[in-house]
Amino acid sequence: MKILKRGSKPFYTKFSLAIFITVALMIEVILGIQYWYAEKHIRVEMEQRAETELKMKSLEIHNILTAVEVAVKNQAWSAEKMIAIPDSMYCVAERLVTQNDQIIGVGMAFKPNYYSSKGYWFEPYVHENENGTLTNQQLGGKNHDYTKSDFYTIPLKGDSAYWSEPYLDKEGAQAMVITYSYPLHNRSGEVVGVLGADVSLDWLGELINASPSFPSSYNMIVSRTGQLMACPVESLVMKRTIMDIANDMKDTTIRSLNEKMLHGHTGSATVENNEGEKQYVFYAPIKGATGWSMAVTCPDKEIYRGLSTVTSNLQLMGLLGFLLLLYIIARTIRNFNHIQEVKSEKERIDNELYIANAIQMGMLPKNYTTSEERNDVQIYGSLSPAKEVGGDLYDFYIRDEKLFFCIGDVSGKGIPAAMVMAVIRSCFRTSSTMESTPEGILRQINDAITDINDENMFATLFVGTLDLPTGRLHYSNAGHCPPLLVGSGIGYLPIDANIPVGLIKGWKYSAQQIMIYPQTTLFLYTDGLIEAEKKDYQQFGKDQMFDLADQLFKNGEQSPQHFIEEITNAVNVFIDGNERNDDLTMLAIQYTKETLEVNLERHISLDNNLDSIPQLNVFVDEIAEELGFDMSTTMKLNLALEEAVANVINYAYPKGIHGKIDIDALSNDVRLKFVITDEGMPFDPTTRREIDTTLPVEERPIGGLGILLVRKLMDSINYERVDGKNVLTLRKKLNQE
Repeated sequence: MKILKRGSKPFYTKFSLAIFITVALMIEVILGIQYWYAEKHIRVEMEQRAETELKMKSLEIHNILTAVEVAVKNQAWSAEKMIAIPDSMYCVAERLVTQNDQIIGVGMAFKPNYYSSKGYWFEPYVHENENGTLTNQQLGGKNHDYTKSDFYTIPLKGDSAYWSEPYLDKEGAQAMVITYSYPLHNRSGEVVGVLGADVSLDWLGELINASPSFPSSYNMIVSRTGQLMACPVESLVMKRTIMDIANDMKDTTIRSLNEKMLHGHTGSATVENNEGEKQYVFYAPIKGATGWSMAVTCPDKEIYRGLSTVTSNLQLMGLLGFLLLLYIIARTIRNFNHIQEVKSEKERIDNELYIANAIQMGMLPKNYTTSEERNDVQIYGSLSPAKEVGGDLYDFYIRDEKLFFCIGDVSGKGIPAAMVMAVIRSCFRTSSTMESTPEGILRQINDAITDINDENMFATLFVGTLDLPTGRLHYSNAGHCPPLLVGSGIGYLPIDANIPVGLIKGWKYSAQQIMIYPQTTLFLYTDGLIEAEKKDYQQFGKDQMFDLADQLFKNGEQSPQHFIEEITNAVNVFIDGNERNDDLTMLAIQYTKETLEVNLERHISLDNNLDSIPQLNVFVDEIAEELGFDMSTTMKLNLALEEAVANVINYAYPKGIHGKIDIDALSNDVRLKFVITDEGMPFDPTTRREIDTTLPVEERPIGGLGILLVRKLMDSINYERVDGKNVLTLRKKLNQE
């Protein structure tokens, strides 16, 4: 028995030690497993965050550069139409600079001796100063031979747009810039120069390194030739190429990585700097024609610093309580990764969707016209996304007594559809400032979307312009639902079945028109209205929408806002709490023009000859005297009518062609209007750029004051093309203080 007792203590000691060691090993194994899982999760998360950052930053840069491209292309035609007037190029450049925040300078470089009066070099350039003023320069010369620059030679040779390599513009913008060049053609189609927009690179570094994935991570952008355009070390920017830097590095894999970036590849790699620190590099090309690439670099020690601290603490806790830690670690291994992943992903998605919804709602018009503001039109719209963000859109604004409006539905759902919606809305605003016809606006939107539509998304779209003085509605449809016309009766607006935008570049959309009479409402909607479903999949449908709209107007519900609110309530009652699977978007436009009795009506017919202007002056003087206008107002009327008629004489009829210009003057108790009609070529003066108005009055030729003068002298100006004729209407209130 003594032998057994003596042997018991070593046995139990060894047994306890074995248990201790076993538990310790188990804890270490468990901690090792947890570390492995955590490291894997962090690596996956790091890759996702880096890839997301690459995509988002690339998209932001692409959107900024695309906006520049669209703006330049939209203004190129203005330059080509006025190319015979070299000094007018400054006006085109000024407009392009002021309409785009990213463009700090615009120039046009023409072939040597193209304008004999301007010398061998002619490069008009407009630069926006820091205080917002504009500076006009003629940069071309021996000290600035642009014919040797890539922004001029490449687009001129290939007759195509081109993003230049970054360079320091000492003469023009006086900053580090890139230039987007677009070829200019004369009336014969010959390439005679380029239109170039300078974009400063100051914003690039701030953009790519804003909100980095990790405190020590950094981003960089390189040009197609490897120049460092943006990186944390400012002394390297535009001073060295990534291949030069690779030659200074001990790790030879960096050179291979840089070569892949220069060839536009996407991927990742693990490298070491000269201090032996491991870094993860993720790279991808930036979408577009710049040839740029972007890289995100994440230091290994920064990524796993938190993990190392947590592991040390867990080991310390393991020494204090093996059994407790054994249970905690077992539960942690099973649940921790999943819970953290779900929570992190949910927070990220919720935050992104909240921001996207705020941006999308912010793009919708806020100022709906009311009867107190205008007596000719009332408007109200509503957009309710089925999810946090959607692909529906509507927009409207009034220019030159025309209401420009659109409604559309992008294919797909969520953030991709919302991004396409934002691009379409931007294109609508940009193109409609220089294009008055709905079919022309649709064509420009379609071409812009197809150029960037790598994901093959498309959108149905309805674009219209309502001439407020006459009620004539011009419209063009791109596969959208037919609107309702509700007034004395109700019916669908006749539409042509054109294809949606984004499918085929260059598609010619048909033009349609109809007269809208006072107290008639045009109701536009997306298919989310008629396809709203109950839980049993029964749809709201066209018939119910039609009957509801008819009943509302029979009951006297004439307000567009009340009309849309009643339909929205009807849809909500119909679906009875069922979750909508599509966005619900509606736009109601009520034409409320009042017709007043005409008290004065006069007519004159002139030859398209400047010698007829004196007859016009007599005609205007007689009308002004009869209406009791003072001398100042009479002079303003004469100047405005002179300019408008001179524009017709100069542009509507080809040189040597005889034609007539009819002028009708009509007055009621409120205003006087002049209707100028000709049968010449289509010519909308409201879209033309004003020429130089700084010359003294005696040096200005007739018709040289520009459309800006007409707008200042008259209360409103309005152009239409009706039955093959140009119709320009000028209005002036009778009683003005």
